[in-house]
Amino acid sequence: MITLIIEDEKPAARLLQRKLEKLDIAVETMLHSVEESIHWFSNNKHPDLIFLDIQLSDGLSFEIFEKINITSAIIFTTAYDEYALKAFKLNSIDYLLKPIDEDDLDVAVTKFKTRLPKLGTETTNLQLDFEQIRKMLSNPFEKNYKKRFTVKIGQHLKVITTDEIECFFSENKGTYIHTFENRNYLIDSTLEILEQELDMKDFFRVSRKFIVPLTAIKEIQVYTNSRLKVILPSYKEDEVIVSREKVQDFKSWLG
Repeated sequence: MITLIIEDEKPAARLLQRKLEKLDIAVETMLHSVEESIHWFSNNKHPDLIFLDIQLSDGLSFEIFEKINITSAIIFTTAYDEYALKAFKLNSIDYLLKPIDEDDLDVAVTKFKTRLPKLGTETTNLQLDFEQIRKMLSNPFEKNYKKRFTVKIGQHLKVITTDEIECFFSENKGTYIHTFENRNYLIDSTLEILEQELDMKDFFRVSRKFIVPLTAIKEIQVYTNSRLKVILPSYKEDEVIVSREKVQDFKSWLG
């Protein structure tokens, strides 16, 4: 099965790719914008299956289908609520809510495998009414990113806003918030889930251990093995290193 991911946020695309690999599905290509996708479909054989985000960096993904006659099966990935999902149900389109559950992903892939022709034959066009979907999604919709976290301190609860956060880090199988006040708070989450919940235009996962906000970066130093070192205002417990494979994306994120 030839599989392609069209996803606005690169970390989310890579996370989905890893989940698909657990199902023995190799992702051959990842695209991140309408423009990039139109160019790719114009010059490549269409895949058997597409995982398609609705909102891309330069517009709605439906704009791709206005330029290109896509012959692939599609599973939409979306962070939007039941209002948006009505469009998918009416058009017999499968969808996965973010953050994507691996069991739901398995079910969706299995369903599409039963509908696709045998490998090596041309995939049939699903003839989907994308204009009708666009009308149902015509109200301006913005993803509701997580802006605050509730942590337990003894018998009390404390609310921490993203503006107070210097970094997120994982340690000993736990995930922590480190604030500008130089305090650590354990949260019931993982860095993978946080990548889905946070606005990754403002945050970046620099390594397996750290997610940092742009506002907390005090200094960036060249480090060994083509890596970078991020200096934060108060976090000193460990070095915050941008892993080598993330350096290029990190530089692009910085702008």
